[in-house]
Amino acid sequence: MKWPSRQQRKQQISTQLLAHHQNVRPLPGIANPAARDTLAMQIVASLRREEYFQVIQRRGPVGADRANPHLDSFEAEQGVVHLLQQNAYDEAAWLVFLMVHLAKPSESGWRRLRDIYGMLGQGRWTWAAVSANPAAFEQWLAANWRSIGGKFGNHRKYESLEPGKQRAMGPAVVTYVNWVNAAGGHQALFAQIVLNAGNDPHVIFDAFYRSLPVKGYGRLGRFDWAAMLSRYGFAPGEAGSAYLNTATGPKGGMRLLFAGNKDANVAPSTLQHWLDELDATLQVGMEVLEDSICNWQKNPTVFEHFKG
Repeated sequence: MKWPSRQQRKQQISTQLLAHHQNVRPLPGIANPAARDTLAMQIVASLRREEYFQVIQRRGPVGADRANPHLDSFEAEQGVVHLLQQNAYDEAAWLVFLMVHLAKPSESGWRRLRDIYGMLGQGRWTWAAVSANPAAFEQWLAANWRSIGGKFGNHRKYESLEPGKQRAMGPAVVTYVNWVNAAGGHQALFAQIVLNAGNDPHVIFDAFYRSLPVKGYGRLGRFDWAAMLSRYGFAPGEAGSAYLNTATGPKGGMRLLFAGNKDANVAPSTLQHWLDELDATLQVGMEVLEDSICNWQKNPTVFEHFKG
């Protein structure tokens, strides 16, 4: 299948947005054609990010170098694919957790993840090593955090490597590891969550979203983690809502879109209903709408490419 160009896809979505505005529900936030085109382009950008995960899983074997933090060719997204292709399920799920916890800022990429996962060049904090002794990981991080480069990504900007801080990474990892160990590993844990949830992809996504016991994982961290597990097939889930009750950027963006004002007094449940209507028109899914509208509201009439 040949994908349409960005410009064609943007025009298609822009036309759908206009039709929704005229025939289903007014969208005052995009009454300005420039705002409509900007939102359409943000939706295209979000779709392309989702499609990237499909592409890297479809195109055949991924080399071991992509999962090796000591090599410049390391690429976490593709590293997870390599590990899954090698049936290294626990290691792949652990790398996903690290990806979500650290995120990928445009300035430093995966540098922080490489430094931590690769033990600053002195070894590797594999799942086997961390799960056998999570306290040793916490102690290593406490001793070496000043030497770790890079930054946290935008979605995790309140986290810290420094021990003793409210959202320090060490205790978060220990909590996560103990949770997974208590269930007998990632595969057993994830299978039990799915079994308890049933067959509805929206309920499964919600079960993963609510299950994560790690301190510092609020709405955004949980959403990103559950979405990442779904992208890689760890869980047959799909977001059925944008989880707006405790949202900031997405909720403001949706108020701007649907009411013309980020501070409009519109309840999250009403916004979700309107968002469901919009997705019936666009059919792009909640992950894409949540991401694109949040990015759009930062600069509603000029497209900016956000990466992490």
